Amino acid sequence: MTTRRKWRNGTGTLVTPAAEVPLEVAATYARRARGLLGRDGLEGALLIAPCASVHTFRMRFPIDVAYLDRELRVLSVHTLRPGRLPLPRLRARSVLETEAGAMARWGVRAGTRLSVRF
Repeated sequence: MTTRRKWRNGTGTLVTPAAEVPLEVAATYARRARGLLGRDGLEGALLIAPCASVHTFRMRFPIDVAYLDRELRVLSVHTLRPGRLPLPRLRARSVLETEAGAMARWGVRAGTRLSVRF
């Protein structure tokens, strides 16, 4: 079953297998384009939707990136240092970003199903 969501900028809670963490949602073009640029860190996570690829140019810290399908199932997780441009993920509909190491602490890996509460 495919779930269609109309994401809006805002905040909520990301529910992972091992934690519930603060979540920011970037859904407009301006918020998606800015992402984590100019920040020194992040408490919780940033969901960018719609999105199938990211970059870490001008980033100040390494990040974990989880590519998500329409149902918020994790397709893959990668840790990226600043200045990287990974390949887009074909089935990805959104991307979850957080500080490096957080995904492992939260039990997020390929196949994990996440949920969001507003």
